[in-house]
Amino acid sequence: MRDFRAAAADTASVGLSLFPLGVSFGVLVAHAGLDWWWATVFTAVIYAGSLEFLLLGLVAAVTPLGQVAVTALLVNLRHVFYSLSFPLRQVRPLGRLYATFALTDEAYALTAGGRARGWSGARILWMQALCQAYWVGGATAGALAGALVPVTLHGLEFALTALFVVLTIDAWRDHRDLPTPLLAAASFAAAALLAPAQLLPVAMGLFTASLLIRYALSHRLVPEPLER
Repeated sequence: MRDFRAAAADTASVGLSLFPLGVSFGVLVAHAGLDWWWATVFTAVIYAGSLEFLLLGLVAAVTPLGQVAVTALLVNLRHVFYSLSFPLRQVRPLGRLYATFALTDEAYALTAGGRARGWSGARILWMQALCQAYWVGGATAGALAGALVPVTLHGLEFALTALFVVLTIDAWRDHRDLPTPLLAAASFAAAALLAPAQLLPVAMGLFTASLLIRYALSHRLVPEPLER
């Protein structure tokens, strides 16, 4: 219970945004003409917020599975880099299956910066399970209440962007690393000019490349210790 209480405290602020974000997704599912339980299935089985919003439009447009698969790969490719610093080693082998599945932007943000180095594996799993519970519960509630929300309501899809803005601000407060947000803004601007039709994958690719170049340059400039 101690790990659960700690995880509940860890996820309290994220839950305040994940639950209403899930509600907005559930409303969009209902307005897309799908049965309410599809919101529960999407959020419980797929569990990738940005992809789910995108996937909803793809499903409604009856997009070919091959295109859906490529889109999912491009959108979720960032999770590969998350796993490099996420504290999976602190989780028991059996629990790592769920920890890998539930490795989302929010879970990564909560453990970034070394704050989770002293957490137990149970606390990490509870943190991820609670984040998904907020998301699934909100989506289910939003889908059930979807008929009560006007169809002409606009702006719900911006809720996910708003959450990422909040997470970015929290990360900035922790690290105060100015070059990173500047590189992100420059990558977005370049993608908007060069490939507006493929804005997201191109911007993410440019941002990843710029981070790798910055990492290589910073390590090259660090002087090697003198041998005695």
